[in-house]
Amino acid sequence: MPKTIIIKLTKAGPRTGPFNIYDNMGNVIDSNVPKNALIVGKSYLVDDDVNIVVIESLGKCKFKKAISIGTVTIEELAQQTYTQSINSCFHRHLTNITLYNYFYGNIEPYIIEYPFSYQYNDEILQNVKDFTKAYKYLNIIDGVFNDNTRIETNDRWFNKAILYNGQQSSGLLELVPKPMNNLKDYLKYPIYNTESKTITYTKSDNFYQYNTFWALNKSSQVPMFNVSCESLSIDKVINQSNMDYGKRSFKKAPLRAKFLLVRHILDNSSETHLTSGFITSPAQISYK
Repeated sequence: MPKTIIIKLTKAGPRTGPFNIYDNMGNVIDSNVPKNALIVGKSYLVDDDVNIVVIESLGKCKFKKAISIGTVTIEELAQQTYTQSINSCFHRHLTNITLYNYFYGNIEPYIIEYPFSYQYNDEILQNVKDFTKAYKYLNIIDGVFNDNTRIETNDRWFNKAILYNGQQSSGLLELVPKPMNNLKDYLKYPIYNTESKTITYTKSDNFYQYNTFWALNKSSQVPMFNVSCESLSIDKVINQSNMDYGKRSFKKAPLRAKFLLVRHILDNSSETHLTSGFITSPAQISYK
């Protein structure tokens, strides 16, 4: 005979949730349950022989907790309130040399930003050339680290870029390697996505290079960035409501100013070790 249980969250960290819920026999009671739903309380029908419920957090702070089913009155249930906990998660770092920007079981973005200041005249950005070495580490058979267990790759690099100045922004540029010896695939680019534009990069003479960009912000009088609520380490996120990722056939304004900021981001891989050398941004003087 089934019975009704109520699951109500009374204490959790800010990075917990959503949750998967199981019974003591491994059967799934519910999946991907938002934290707010469990804070209010959610009821389920389970078999009468279920006496333990397992709650699994799928957030950045992952954990599993088994809770015995008990009996409470309606008054006691109503008095249960939610309290946010700031307890840390435990994670051992530097135990696998093949992983970088990988913390607490999650890939965290590696971000580096370069400022450029020009002389008296405004200058138009033509392309971006970056001298960065991208390494992939191989598995160590004998367990002893050595520099010979890595290779320098040609098709791994940053996967995102943002170019901007005080009044212009390229929006989010998604970077992919240029298809080699395949003109059909190459002609698909640039790809105009809902909240980004996908362009190709090449590696030549140890320089990574790309050049398919222009100003995409709709207005210079609206902020180009918002504050991130996710982490204090992320100082800005693109204000996508002010970006137009369409083809803009007659509105492809070049990035033109007396200074430029180039932001490169790697957030889709933890197996690429990037060692940045220097970056150049060839530009031409813009007379007016």
